[in-house]
Amino acid sequence: MNKPGLWNIASIVAVFCLATTIALGAQTFTPLASFDGKNGFLANGPLVQGANGNFYGTTAYGGAHNNNTSCSGGGCGTFFEITPAGKLTTLYNFCSQKNCADGATPSALVLGTNGNFYGTTDAGGGINNSSFCPYGGCGTVFEITPAGTVDTPSNFCAEQNCADGVSPSRLVQATNGSFYGVAAAGGIDNGDAGCPLGCGTVFRITPKGALTIVYSFCTQTNCADGETPQAGLVQATNGNFYGVTFYGGTGWGNVFEVTAGGRLTSLHSFCPHYPDCGDGIFPQGQLIQASNGKLYGTTSVFGANNGGTVFEITPAGKLKTLYNFCSQTNCADGGRPFAGLVEGTDGNFYGTTSLGGIDNSGLCGTSGCGTAFAITAAGSLSTLYSFCSDTNCTDGAFPETALMQGTKGIFYGSAVKGGADFQGCTAQGGCGDVFGLSVGLGPFVETNPGSGKVGRAVTILGNNLTGATGVSFNGTAATFTIVSGTEIKTTVPTGATTGVVEVTTPKKALKSNAVFRVTK
Repeated sequence: MNKPGLWNIASIVAVFCLATTIALGAQTFTPLASFDGKNGFLANGPLVQGANGNFYGTTAYGGAHNNNTSCSGGGCGTFFEITPAGKLTTLYNFCSQKNCADGATPSALVLGTNGNFYGTTDAGGGINNSSFCPYGGCGTVFEITPAGTVDTPSNFCAEQNCADGVSPSRLVQATNGSFYGVAAAGGIDNGDAGCPLGCGTVFRITPKGALTIVYSFCTQTNCADGETPQAGLVQATNGNFYGVTFYGGTGWGNVFEVTAGGRLTSLHSFCPHYPDCGDGIFPQGQLIQASNGKLYGTTSVFGANNGGTVFEITPAGKLKTLYNFCSQTNCADGGRPFAGLVEGTDGNFYGTTSLGGIDNSGLCGTSGCGTAFAITAAGSLSTLYSFCSDTNCTDGAFPETALMQGTKGIFYGSAVKGGADFQGCTAQGGCGDVFGLSVGLGPFVETNPGSGKVGRAVTILGNNLTGATGVSFNGTAATFTIVSGTEIKTTVPTGATTGVVEVTTPKKALKSNAVFRVTK
């Protein structure tokens, strides 16, 4: 689970080729807020937009509480809110309870249909049936309100030998209302010596905290089903879940499909014939399902130039490598994409690389401090921004988390190093920051949830919604209530069909960034 050292990454041999570009509007990069350790350190992503139009996230370390000295950065993580203008407020400090019963080192969040946020912690929880787990436990699932009130409905390693999992990652709320996720260790395996506590699990947890193991990895011979899943799942339109494992398969990492009932199918194993690893190895970013129905993701290493890849894979398992990073001298196009992608409202994909780009600080050497990029479904890549563009990396360094697109059309993300408080975190090379990146895309609305039956309550998120005169589901008018300028409450109307949700405002009609699926 350890990533390469941030400030001591070996130079990567690059092969020069002509860059491809994407036609985009004017690009504006804006550092919004910097972490200083006290308000957090090493932000997780992607950020999540709340009903009030602000963004919410977590940091894995830092904050005010450290009830176990093993936590790094002076604390065991935070839950924070940040406005689009950059005002950052710490709403909760993890490990504030005895023995870290509330969890430590939280992961990224998901917005629940009730308006609260849900997440997991990598450690803590107060239950530890194995000496493997630090910080007083093996992880938790938590619910937290926008005001910062925490409830911890479930703890991992509550079963003997951690059969229920260890170190969970980001959740996804399924169409049935339950949450699904993966744990990097634990479960029941075939006795592989490389997984002393099991090789990971897929789990389901209800909003009330009832946890069920859906699948245990490495139950097939030679771990052909994969091991050590580090990224969350995505539920596709067919109702099944898709994810990746960092190791295992018949190669070095695996793409899998798993049903809600626990039937797992391996779709693609990376690098089955080492060292011929042209498709990359070690995928650790969450997959997305694009509007064209295909799945997209990244591998963090190898590919044609040892810089990682962007790939496309069909739900049936046909994989295509779209781009090989470090295709330019000194990896000017970026390298080592640890995070997954997000599909923008223009149909292109956006993401970050943890190194590469053009380093003006001299702190990252020839490997660079990371980039933000856009890539088309055909594989044409454009580097949008190179981090550490000034001598002190006040714009951030090493973005290792996925971007998200807010309803104003702007992308938001975080970097784990650098930032304006570089001097205050000299030992770590800066505590990181939150940034915004505009590429000229316009505003839209977003629905929560993204599917439902006729009569299902739906929250619409957006901006400047006050005075809205109409809401429609694929052209069928719906009744609605304006809660605020950033929130509308509605229900799926009788006669609605799958399609775009549209909100008519005095200034313009705002369409949803994704199709709303009307279910039966």
